Amino acid sequence: MKIVLPGGTGNVGGFLSRALAAAGHDVVVLTRRAGVDLGGGVRSVRWDGRTVGPWAEEVDGCAAVINLAGRSVSCRYTEANLREMMDSRVDSARAVGSAIAQAAAPPRVWLQMSTATIYAHRFDRANDEATGIIAGAEPGVPGYWAFSAEIAERWELAQEQAPTPDTRKVALRTAMVMSPDRGSVFDVLSWMARLGLGGPVAGGRQYVSWIHDRDFLRAVQFLLTRDDLAGPVNLTAPGPLPQREFMRTLRRAWRMPIGLPATKWMAEVGAFALRSDTELLLKSRRVVPGRLLDSGFTFDFPRWEDAATDLARRTRARS
Repeated sequence: MKIVLPGGTGNVGGFLSRALAAAGHDVVVLTRRAGVDLGGGVRSVRWDGRTVGPWAEEVDGCAAVINLAGRSVSCRYTEANLREMMDSRVDSARAVGSAIAQAAAPPRVWLQMSTATIYAHRFDRANDEATGIIAGAEPGVPGYWAFSAEIAERWELAQEQAPTPDTRKVALRTAMVMSPDRGSVFDVLSWMARLGLGGPVAGGRQYVSWIHDRDFLRAVQFLLTRDDLAGPVNLTAPGPLPQREFMRTLRRAWRMPIGLPATKWMAEVGAFALRSDTELLLKSRRVVPGRLLDSGFTFDFPRWEDAATDLARRTRARS
């Protein structure tokens, strides 16, 4: 197949585009950087992420679009950054929708990145696609967390409202994707664990949802071919677990017996130093892949213990 990946230059887009190209697909990444060499047989085409331009010729006649475009959430959640997160996601989804709508031969399927952050901060039960609670203004949590969920809702709405009747649309409500690549979430968390800093944060009751990179890739390939699946699909392993257990397991994978705990204010200081935000640490994301499991998808790494061990082994091999 010919597959177009808008915004495919990040960590997830990098391993996804390389894997798809290695499988024999014609892969085109749309990027704001002109002339970038992505390697692995992946072609790059310039776009601005907002308006339809010559790049739309790549969409016309392709088999699938996988839109990953959007400003990184690894930043301080200032008003300006939150607005940029919103605009980069909504504008790019609208541009992709317009290109598909204008195509003489539109793609069969459009996979649109979304996020598990769309669900409410909760401890009592897991959020699946059928019964999960969409986040809003919640007592006891910072007000800007609701804006993060609103970003996700408007991101999905931009895809849903696109006039593309001949293209199946899937919103990928994705948890943290764990890969051994440098700069990935797993890389950052492993750095903390290996320094003995990977203890419980603010008590560690908050749930962490995650997905192994190979299961993410397999789920994407699964959804490309399943014509009966449309709408929101949770891309997360079936075993979310409290942050204290998540980090304890990660430390074990790195043979680090110590994990210093952090209070909420200590987490604030650390997030500020890393130019990140505590929502990424403190929000309880208890999300499960209801539709994937119901459709017969099986995970190679359903348990975090096995996933962490594999990822640590691959990181060591890379080093």
